[in-house]
Amino acid sequence: MSHSFPMRKLFRQSLLTIISLLGIFPAYSQINTEQVMRIGMNTLYFDDYVLSIQYFNQVINVKPYLAQPYFYRSIAKLNLDDYLGAEQDATLAIERNPFITDAYEVRGVARQNLGKNRAAIEDYNKALELLPENRGLMYNKALAQHEIRDYDGASATYEAILRKYPNFDGGYLGRARLRLEKKDTVGAKNDIEKALSINKNAVNGYVMRADIAINSQKDYVAALDDMNQAIKLQPRYAGFFINRAFLRYMTDDFQGAFADYDYALQLEPHNTIALFNRGLMRAEVHDTNRAIDDFTTVLNLDGKDYKTLYNRAILLAEIGSFNEAIDDLNQVIDAFPDFAAAYFLRYDIKRRRGDMMAAQKDYEKSLALAKTKVQHTPDRQFAAIDSISASKSSDDVLIADDTDANSTGTYETQEEVKRRFSSLTTIADNSSPDQIYNNKEIRGKVQDRNITIEIEPIFVVSYYTSPTELKLNGDYIKEVDDVNATRILRFLLQVTNHAPAMTDEEVAQAHFNSIQYYNSYLAGHTPRAIDYLGRAMDFITLKDYENAIADLDRAINITPDFTLAYLLRANSRYLASKQVHDETAPAVSSSVVTSIPPRRELRMEMRAIEDLDSVIKLSPTMPIAYYNKGVILAEMGDYTSALQAFTKAIELKPDFGEAYYNRGYVYLNLGNKDSAFVDLSRAGQLGIVPSYNLLKRMSSR
Repeated sequence: MSHSFPMRKLFRQSLLTIISLLGIFPAYSQINTEQVMRIGMNTLYFDDYVLSIQYFNQVINVKPYLAQPYFYRSIAKLNLDDYLGAEQDATLAIERNPFITDAYEVRGVARQNLGKNRAAIEDYNKALELLPENRGLMYNKALAQHEIRDYDGASATYEAILRKYPNFDGGYLGRARLRLEKKDTVGAKNDIEKALSINKNAVNGYVMRADIAINSQKDYVAALDDMNQAIKLQPRYAGFFINRAFLRYMTDDFQGAFADYDYALQLEPHNTIALFNRGLMRAEVHDTNRAIDDFTTVLNLDGKDYKTLYNRAILLAEIGSFNEAIDDLNQVIDAFPDFAAAYFLRYDIKRRRGDMMAAQKDYEKSLALAKTKVQHTPDRQFAAIDSISASKSSDDVLIADDTDANSTGTYETQEEVKRRFSSLTTIADNSSPDQIYNNKEIRGKVQDRNITIEIEPIFVVSYYTSPTELKLNGDYIKEVDDVNATRILRFLLQVTNHAPAMTDEEVAQAHFNSIQYYNSYLAGHTPRAIDYLGRAMDFITLKDYENAIADLDRAINITPDFTLAYLLRANSRYLASKQVHDETAPAVSSSVVTSIPPRRELRMEMRAIEDLDSVIKLSPTMPIAYYNKGVILAEMGDYTSALQAFTKAIELKPDFGEAYYNRGYVYLNLGNKDSAFVDLSRAGQLGIVPSYNLLKRMSSR
């Protein structure tokens, strides 16, 4: 609920014009290229962004010298919030044709969302040379000027916009935000009122006016009225309900606040801000166990949320779970070594469990830090959210904006740090409300779907595949083709990382019958490795991994260089360990790799890795072997080794989308966002749809 006006509000309005001009470029010499290009443009027009990228990929592969497919692909990526990919493609389009004015605009929008505001301004200026009165370009330029604190430049640009377009409500709201930054509350409020008189549905006007009511008058009732209006206009945006919950809390409407958090979580079940805030409120009303549940859910989604770790530690200590509480506090102190309150809490817990010597050290440390000030700098947790004091006794409840102390390196007292760790949080609205409202009706906005972020699974050899929209066929392994060519097996082998669940009784019975066939055949003939492999495949299909492994052992004893048998045994061992883990462990929804499996499963997974090493020795150019090894290593928490494995898979198969995705996923776990975003953008381009969801989630942190 900051008065930071959403940067993307108008970024894409002019893109509607761009997309409406999809027929302006000349046809190509080859009819197939022309047709594919036209299909791609049509799918783009109808918001099938992911699919359109696949068509533009085809054109680029055939005619990489053309500017247009890069340009259109940049639009698709921009709409998928893949700003890095959009910037790169727009640049490639400009390199091939520097006269595509719209490419400068697309690149400017992408750069602005990447925080490259000066470069964005250069792009807008270039486009404005040819389109000097384009409202969208001028407005985006003003926003960028504001972001780099060129207040005079931004003010001049807004003046130019409003002279040319006096009924443009967005211009008044943009200038209002600028005036708030310059402490001109009266001027800002006048601009907001003007905007609302022009457009009573200008949702950001109500949000900004609510900010003024809070910051200037502490008038939570008036702010609540405006937030109610914003919700009427945008009833599907969880952030508004989170912000209204804060206002209801401040006006002693606890029931209403809980209701808003609950509804926000109906809209976005993985919204960590709503979960954290609800946990704080549950703690306040002594609903301790459910508060711990909320905090635990947050940490399952983001294990490095230190505010949540600190508050869960408080509650765990209350119920006597001292070891768990100290584990949480240790992580907080490692990340914030000058946080006096954390040391004091740890002292109290150690004292209560009788560890007096260690308790004394923490007590002395807390006293030493108590009167010190701490530099308030951006960190991983608070980079994308505004922290608000929830203490009703406080006289300085503030809503931070984009230029608060976090970015200037000021200092906080220990009490301010403690308050920041124990405060409700609101959301700055950084996306177009119109887009948010329509997201569920827009097929192509895959990045906005509420999905669990997981690593892409291993590739398996299967009799069945579950094709996706973008990947109709299985992947290629020479050894699989060789076996299929013998026609010995009773079913055709395929390679996939999305094998369907066995639900058809008739199909299942066919594999039971096949096992009986192999039993009879092996009883009357000299056993061959291929026969044991065939029966193992039936066992694998029926998820009987123990018998599958036994048969594959027999196949390898007969033929020690049977590459496919090693691969299948690795898969079986891995899937067996997963089967045990899924049956014994609670379900975890996480945006990071799940915790290390129990010891028994680790032994099985290590044996799977040994099998994959055998595959690599026998077939050193098989990318899937390295990929599968990377998946297992990542799930074991060995990220650096997983990184090497995925990199090798990509070297062998440069279009290996799943490997790019998983390497990006690992990079995120290692804290390397820059490399992660490059890989995720590439994975999305190659058709790995979850890439866009992960890109968006991680970009907002």
